[in-house]
Amino acid sequence: MKVTLRQRLKGDKISLYLEYYSNGKRQYEYLNLYLTPDPEKGKLTNAVKEENKKILALAETIRSKRHLEIQNSTYDFHDKEKLKTYFIMYMEALAEKRKDSKGNYGNWDSTIKHLKKYCPRDIQFNQINKAFVDGFRDYLLKEASTKTKKAISTNTKYSYFNKFRAALKQAVRDGILKTNPAEMVDGLPQGEPVREFLTLDELKTLAKTECKNELMKRAFIFACLTGLRFSDIQKLKWSEMQQSTELGHYIRFVQQKTKGSETLPISDEAYNLLGEKGKPADPVFPDLIYSDSRNADLYRWMIKAGIEKHITFHCARHTYATLQLTLGTDIFTVSKLLGHRHLKTTQIYANVIDEKKTVAANKINIGL
Repeated sequence: MKVTLRQRLKGDKISLYLEYYSNGKRQYEYLNLYLTPDPEKGKLTNAVKEENKKILALAETIRSKRHLEIQNSTYDFHDKEKLKTYFIMYMEALAEKRKDSKGNYGNWDSTIKHLKKYCPRDIQFNQINKAFVDGFRDYLLKEASTKTKKAISTNTKYSYFNKFRAALKQAVRDGILKTNPAEMVDGLPQGEPVREFLTLDELKTLAKTECKNELMKRAFIFACLTGLRFSDIQKLKWSEMQQSTELGHYIRFVQQKTKGSETLPISDEAYNLLGEKGKPADPVFPDLIYSDSRNADLYRWMIKAGIEKHITFHCARHTYATLQLTLGTDIFTVSKLLGHRHLKTTQIYANVIDEKKTVAANKINIGL
């Protein structure tokens, strides 16, 4: 590739720029350096001539540097155009690639929504620096809130900031950024995860309590009795519901989150929640969608049942795990039922049970 220093008259100045020529194609880089042209009458003063000479020398130095960088494959003359692209738009494109995983996509989407609150007008990559990263970190710590104006949890802050950092890291891989400014900023701390769940008595009460959204009620109770995630219940087909003499009713399915193939035995009570059997390709829970309206129905149902805990649909999975352990199922079996890849993931539920045992033991006090 040939790099040539060129001049072009622009108004009352001569603009200096570089021309890159390769394989019959030309591209240009303007240096924002200008010479003073000879006047129509008279001559340039010695001072102006000396200034022109210095500017030309600087431009030639840049040309030589670019030529050397190209030879060493360290300079990409497309870089400046890449840096003019917009970061939030880029992050939205990254999120789109994760649409197959609703939980992961939801986290990316929520991160982007908060990023837009922090930076209402999109920002170009060439404007992103440590101060911008620090600013978003401070926003998450001090300002970020839910739709109900409650501060987001420690773990949610941790998750959103990690998605933000992941996008910047990917931009480095894609050749948009040469360095990642997030590497100069401390990450956010991760809090101890709170696994809210229902007790057996609460679950029994809930099952007897009327709910405005009958479909959501059946799906939630089914999740409590099987440990399935919302995403797996939503995509569950009748062809995946099977039965044998050895296992009774069971589900053969692929987990949406881990893509692992699973065989999950279920109780007759859980199966009876499914209603009339449909065609093999039909969804078991038709029209089950994730929405604010569904969450509101779940909240009102809990209140009606006298349950004041903050229960989300995913708490049904926590309920299944803690009840299995409470009722004596060993942790290895529970881990397999939940489809966990690592036993340490299931250990979190065992720790909850240990805390309950400690509380129960301290209830017996004879005043010694």
